[in-house]
Amino acid sequence: MKRITAIIVFAVACFGFNGQIQAQGVDDIFRAAGSPHNPKVQVSFNRYYTTEGLNAIGEKIAKAYPNLVKRVNIGKSYEGRDMWMLEITNYAEGEASRKPGFYIDGNIHSNEIQGGEISIYTAWYLTENFGHIDFITELLNDKIFYILPTINPDARNNYMKEPNTGSSPRAGMMSLDDDQDGLFDEDLPDDLDGNGSITQMRRKSSTGDFIMDPQDPRKMIRIGVDDVVPANVQRYEYLGQEGIDNDGDGRVNEDPHGYYDPNRDWAWGWHPDYIQGGAFKYPFSVPENRNVADFIMAHPNIAGAQSYHNSGGMILRGPGGQEDVGTYNRQDVQVYDAIGNKGQKMLPGYRYLVVYKDLYSAYGGELDWFYAGRGIFTYSNEIFNRFAYYKTERGGQNEQYEFDAELLFGDAFEPWKTYNHPTYGEIEIGGFKKNFGRATPGFLLEEECHRNMAFTIYHAYHTPKLNIFEVKEKDLGGGLREITATISNERMIPTHASHDLRNNIERPDYISIEGVDVQAGMIVQNEDFNFTTEQKVNPAKLEVDNIPGNGFVKVRWIVSGRGTPKITVDSAKGGVVTK
Repeated sequence: MKRITAIIVFAVACFGFNGQIQAQGVDDIFRAAGSPHNPKVQVSFNRYYTTEGLNAIGEKIAKAYPNLVKRVNIGKSYEGRDMWMLEITNYAEGEASRKPGFYIDGNIHSNEIQGGEISIYTAWYLTENFGHIDFITELLNDKIFYILPTINPDARNNYMKEPNTGSSPRAGMMSLDDDQDGLFDEDLPDDLDGNGSITQMRRKSSTGDFIMDPQDPRKMIRIGVDDVVPANVQRYEYLGQEGIDNDGDGRVNEDPHGYYDPNRDWAWGWHPDYIQGGAFKYPFSVPENRNVADFIMAHPNIAGAQSYHNSGGMILRGPGGQEDVGTYNRQDVQVYDAIGNKGQKMLPGYRYLVVYKDLYSAYGGELDWFYAGRGIFTYSNEIFNRFAYYKTERGGQNEQYEFDAELLFGDAFEPWKTYNHPTYGEIEIGGFKKNFGRATPGFLLEEECHRNMAFTIYHAYHTPKLNIFEVKEKDLGGGLREITATISNERMIPTHASHDLRNNIERPDYISIEGVDVQAGMIVQNEDFNFTTEQKVNPAKLEVDNIPGNGFVKVRWIVSGRGTPKITVDSAKGGVVTK
């Protein structure tokens, strides 16, 4: 007893123990390049958080950085959960709502969870590095980020907290009658072994189509038509996912969770369920999507957007259907390609693809509504692929088993064990757990968060940045002056997508002059040849269709009076600048 007391006294003397574990001091840390040195908000990004967990982190970030973050409730989910948006900018610099905006969301599908962590990582990284990394400081001076970590909070929790496979439930929480028997979800898969994951059932059978891999007892090998199986080798048959005949109809797991697909619910190219499986009643019939749409409509400053899905390692752009090929016209595709190709470099193993052409037709998707409905340049990243396992294109059916054994030490696989099934008799249950396959393993998750965030920040950086580049004055005599202003856009994304221009989605950009008497105002098409187009109505406030990416426009006024002119550029997606 005396020895234990002495050890405790020694610990107090050496470490200052006061009943609480002390945080490491800043002097105990050597900064890693690109990471916050001593973050106010301590978050581990090698794990996944429930909806409440994400909300708690967001609340901590907002409290730690009140000058950079506003936390806004944009509405309720189907089950009544609050949907918390983080609005992040330097509120001391300019009017926040007039800065070019960038929207981010994740986890529209319940099992596609990484988007939640990438989104909250982005909020954490931006705030912790403001004032420390010049690029981030300038970015938050110029732009505002709208970050919704999970767009589907109910289904996220269901996936995490209830027994599921890695691929279920896919999306929404409204029950549907999948087998058309008038009952809903009455024969779901069952977590027979109680481990939280729905794995597989197998049974020994003399006529089975599988044998156990002699090199790896976890793995089953299908017997080929020409294979000869020795008599002493045990055959197995697969019985599907864990489950029993809950409704007594002689079938197992035939009525799993019905679902609608929130990513078939957006109001562009929407098709009903019999054409596009997963569509619900009508566009925006899903309350979570309606909340987002209302928010986007109320924020015309949003010029770029990113939605995070999984998996496959892809950077996707629309269109979702071939019918919309002409909607994504050449000028805008050039912008998409420049950013998407940069993403392939920043995200090793990822491919930049077009949905309808490289994958499948998808109607009523978020990508298409944001771009075609609102003129917002938008990508959808499918997070994680097997390249991350060994940082090489190895492939092969053994890769997951090898990765689990060599780097996860078997933690991703539930070993086969015997179970007495009420219908099938003695069976075995086992297989990969729901947190492996689609979901990024913990030790790789922070890298996944950072690389995807970096791609998204690159995209956000290229939303419009306007500058009154040059102002020239010429004396015309008779008390008149000619004032010519050049307005430049220093980033790739124009103030109006070309689809926006064709359909008049957003108002024109306004370039105005005050402090002088305006006699005439015009847009200059060619200064050398003096080609101009006069705006005869309200010439002091010129309406410009678009300020192109990495380009400029010129305007001119004929003015009288000796006042000092003030020029203002007012663009919904490009912000406000004055000179």
